[in-house]
Amino acid sequence: MIVITGGAGFIGSNFVHHWLSERDEPLLVFDALTYAGNLENLASVASDPRFSFIRGDITDRDAVERMLGQARPRALVHFAAESHVDRSIRGPQAFLKTNVEGTFVLLEAVRSYRAQCEPRGRGTFRFLQVSTDEVYGTLGPSDPPFTETTPFAPNSPYAASKAASDLWARAYAQTYGLPVLISHCSNNYGPYQFPEKLIPLMIHHALENRPLPLYGDGSQIRDWLHVADHCRALVEILERGRVGETYNVGGRNELTNREVVDTVCRLLDRLRPRPRGSHADGIVEVPDRPGHDRRYAINTTKIERELGWMPRETFASGIEKTLAWYLGHPDWVRNVTTGAYREWLDLHYGTDRSERPAPA
Repeated sequence: MIVITGGAGFIGSNFVHHWLSERDEPLLVFDALTYAGNLENLASVASDPRFSFIRGDITDRDAVERMLGQARPRALVHFAAESHVDRSIRGPQAFLKTNVEGTFVLLEAVRSYRAQCEPRGRGTFRFLQVSTDEVYGTLGPSDPPFTETTPFAPNSPYAASKAASDLWARAYAQTYGLPVLISHCSNNYGPYQFPEKLIPLMIHHALENRPLPLYGDGSQIRDWLHVADHCRALVEILERGRVGETYNVGGRNELTNREVVDTVCRLLDRLRPRPRGSHADGIVEVPDRPGHDRRYAINTTKIERELGWMPRETFASGIEKTLAWYLGHPDWVRNVTTGAYREWLDLHYGTDRSERPAPA
């Protein structure tokens, strides 16, 4: 069995679906079910005998140790994290608590659990720390893409918390011999993504005929990675990656935020046209976020050379599939955009959403 922390979230739930579609090995999801963790993401596998779930917080040492004792896993894939930059700017302490302290608790609990395993189990166990390219900071227009040896230079509380958790994982590998693997991914998109992130937010707002908010001039560049390609990469890293190594995972799709929003609008004009005009008519430039990184880009040479992984989706193919999924799952969208989500919009961007759109 393997354990997935944060398996009810966006990337985690996609990883669960991918794993169960490809493998017979069972897995256990350990998730606190905060605003972005949604059991609806796992509804289609809930009755699968290979799937089990425990609700728990990674900062709760007793709960983590009980879970490990029950599951007796051969690997732990660590997705659980606060992940939205805007939230980290408004409330950084939650990111310190979950991303740094939570990772520390997991590392300590896994170190204790592994020490109790038989020698063969100790040797084959793996701890996969799933992280982000944001730990590297920002790039200029002509800078080469991030590599695994690019120094950390985080520019937001979120990125700083992930960098700190990565360094804790590395330290446990070096000091205690914990078999750690670390991955840094570029911007993910695809099914089950909570609509505070750029692509699902634009889809949701466009379908409700609300303004489409774009930070600054929209010229920030990101490398876009379809979540299915990311999940494939993580399986390769978990099963064949070299212990103690870091692997960057990118989609080879550098686009400005403006280009991404224009593409979403163009597809929606075809699939769900407005009565008059284009969805792009709703794009509104809003004040940029503090410390907004201008460009991310990922060099994927290492994972391609060592593990034979390459992205299968272009942005054109991936965004078509993503739009089709969101349009085909209106109940999921409706359920996640009520309650806590709307309360957060009120807190972060003001109470009158018809007058003041929520920036992506």
